[in-house]
Amino acid sequence: MILEFLQSLSEMQIVGELTVLSLLIGGVIMAGGVIIAKIAKLLFHKYYAPSLPKDTAQNISKLIYFGILIISFLGFTSSQGIDLSGIMVAGGIFAVVIGFATQSVVSNLISGLFLIVEKPAKHGDTIELPDMGISGTLLDIGTFSSKVRRFDGTVTRIPNEKFFTSNIRSLTLSTVRRADASVGISYESDIDHALLVMKNEILQTMPFVLQVPEPEFRTEELGDSSVNIHVYVWHPRDDWSNAQPILLNTLKRALDKSGIEIPFPQRVIWSGKD
Repeated sequence: MILEFLQSLSEMQIVGELTVLSLLIGGVIMAGGVIIAKIAKLLFHKYYAPSLPKDTAQNISKLIYFGILIISFLGFTSSQGIDLSGIMVAGGIFAVVIGFATQSVVSNLISGLFLIVEKPAKHGDTIELPDMGISGTLLDIGTFSSKVRRFDGTVTRIPNEKFFTSNIRSLTLSTVRRADASVGISYESDIDHALLVMKNEILQTMPFVLQVPEPEFRTEELGDSSVNIHVYVWHPRDDWSNAQPILLNTLKRALDKSGIEIPFPQRVIWSGKD
């Protein structure tokens, strides 16, 4: 009974050699392909995606899903006896034309793949792109572009080609960071005493500053009006907002307490009559 029914479907031609049976088989192949693609995507998200960066997992998931759909489509066309050679030749010519017209799109796509493989930064990292003057938190590395949430709350979309070819400074990979500030003291002040009071003030009022390595002081320049000192302190990376913005205030407060002068710019003018 079933065989006779299938035989009757194979004899019912729709267009040319396309029969109801072949169309039914093609539909089953496509439906099966969609189901398999969804199951594969679900299994990937359940067992493998949690161990991968978020943006990498999203892109691999898309590749798996659409890859299975493409294979299913090729199986569908094969079941219908469709000759794809002519379509492939036309598609090749069309691809060349489109390639010239969309070089930047292809470049962004390839750069996105390289970013996923190399992983110079991952979702949630704080980064800086000095070439573009952009710094903030990396939200996503997509197929064609990446998104960075800047410190002012705005989100900047960056084409992957520019992102991949730019210098990327990661502020997250290292567990510690360094804050620095410059201050000047008068020539009449005792420099050793000034260094001591600044160091003590830092250690007493900035508990998140590391003692190893300890705060470092470098006499950078004997300026026109002051002895200029550069101060470096190390701190856990997450305490940057508690270190860099207040370091200069801490140095100023230490010098004020000890009565050490921070001089204004001065000029000595000699008169020709003298």
